[in-house]
Amino acid sequence: MSERLTTDVRRQLIWNRLLAIVEEQAQTLMRTAFSTVVREAGDLSAGVFNTRGDMLAQAVTGTPGHVNAMAASLKHFIARFPVDTMQKGDVFVTNDPWLATGHLNDFTVVTPVFHDSGVVALFASTSHIADVGGRGFGPDANEVYEEGLNIPISYLFKGGESNATLMELIAANVRDSVVAEGDLHSLTACNYTGAALLIEALKEFDVDDLNHVGDAILDSSRSAMRDEIRALPNGRHTNQMVVDGYDQPITVNCALLIEDDHIHIDFAGTSRPSSYGINVPLTYAEAYASFGVRCLVGNDIPNNAGSLGTITVTAPANSILNAQPPCAVSARHALGQMLPDVVMGCLSQILDGVVPAEGASCIWNPVIMSSTDHDSNAPRARFVINPIFNGGTGARPQKDGLSTTAFPSGVRTTSTEVNELTAPLIFKRREFLPDSGGPGKFRGGLGQVIEIEHAHGSEFVISKMFDRIDHPARGKDGGDAGAKGEIYVEDGEVFRGKGKEVIAAGKTLVMKTPGGGGYGSPSNRDSSSIRSDLEAGLITGRAASSRYGFDRSGD
Repeated sequence: MSERLTTDVRRQLIWNRLLAIVEEQAQTLMRTAFSTVVREAGDLSAGVFNTRGDMLAQAVTGTPGHVNAMAASLKHFIARFPVDTMQKGDVFVTNDPWLATGHLNDFTVVTPVFHDSGVVALFASTSHIADVGGRGFGPDANEVYEEGLNIPISYLFKGGESNATLMELIAANVRDSVVAEGDLHSLTACNYTGAALLIEALKEFDVDDLNHVGDAILDSSRSAMRDEIRALPNGRHTNQMVVDGYDQPITVNCALLIEDDHIHIDFAGTSRPSSYGINVPLTYAEAYASFGVRCLVGNDIPNNAGSLGTITVTAPANSILNAQPPCAVSARHALGQMLPDVVMGCLSQILDGVVPAEGASCIWNPVIMSSTDHDSNAPRARFVINPIFNGGTGARPQKDGLSTTAFPSGVRTTSTEVNELTAPLIFKRREFLPDSGGPGKFRGGLGQVIEIEHAHGSEFVISKMFDRIDHPARGKDGGDAGAKGEIYVEDGEVFRGKGKEVIAAGKTLVMKTPGGGGYGSPSNRDSSSIRSDLEAGLITGRAASSRYGFDRSGD
């Protein structure tokens, strides 16, 4: 066996081990997390970095918004605490929206790995902590100061000793200090797991550090991504999307420039910042815009600093996608998660037959909590949960869209059993929503209908961060739009998509998540597919007739 082949095989083995390590890191986070949205839905990220702060590998479990924003955040940690000043037992933390993943509920924890007396790598992880004080998770604030406690890059542990002052400060400012402190320990534990497994691997492969193999991994990913981009024609492509916003529609303008081996995305012309908490820090816009490219270009190439470095993203500082402090940013995902569809709309102009129709995109993740006017004698009178519900994805060029599936976030729906276990709520109904998928040769994915009431007939509160209520997912190549989302009280008031509402005692809350857009003309849909949809209850007879022209008289 040649020396080069031996080196390549060895490098591949180390790479495979890194992937296994970061996945175990993520699974440790899920197994130990206190927040339900992390434990049940996987709202997290985990990865390993070299000593320059370049991401080498990421866990498959997690969300692009967390992963790609975290990939940029390590440089800030190193600038605050240079690697040569780090000591064994140090752990660092921040939830600064502009230095990490875009809003105060996401805490990023960084841990240096020591081997042979020196730092050989850094592990980082991010998870959504249920409450950070302030108004709570939602879009209603006017400034970030109202949204909760902002922790600058600080020691969480120093030399193995907990930063007791910081822990006391956090505990004094959140509604459930046990969950907040528990999640910070969970983040620390998962990094510790990654570090222990990495040291074991370095010893097994007789490697002193990750510098040489890490550089090779990044060079290989960068080179492969550049080759993929070079295969595309140079040029500038534009797309526009209008979404609901908070009190007025938001316009996202996107120009994608392909220049030799580099892609640049520019959001110039996008709406100005909002007075409410739907603004997006640039790190989060970069994360989801670059993910839109990676879905279509080099999607089998590792997602790390090498491949991500071939994509740059800019947005004017006076735009909603580059919101500056002290803009409110709590619900930045409501707009940020629309960006992959916007970017893919640009790429569809040169990548024929591979780009799906638009989907629901933004997850429906309400915060449902007890009212201040609660019955203190009722079981579990005070509660707060952050369940995840998803709409449908857009139809694909050769397949129907996926129903009730989170794209691009990738987080899972929280189960009804867990939701009812952690709050005094009854989920009366949770089903696919017939006719919600956009008609087309290939049908858009379906949304769902959820009905909720308080188990003891008390009033409760919902904080909404929903989109696609006024502006549905658009179809493609003749396909129709998906159904709009809806939220209302049964036999009562219809709500807008964002903001806090009180659900009166004894009333039932109804949510209908949006459907994905259809692909191709509905008149070209195969009759057997229409018949299967009818039999499965995915479409009604009326829709089969009026939207597909299907005649059941021959059945």
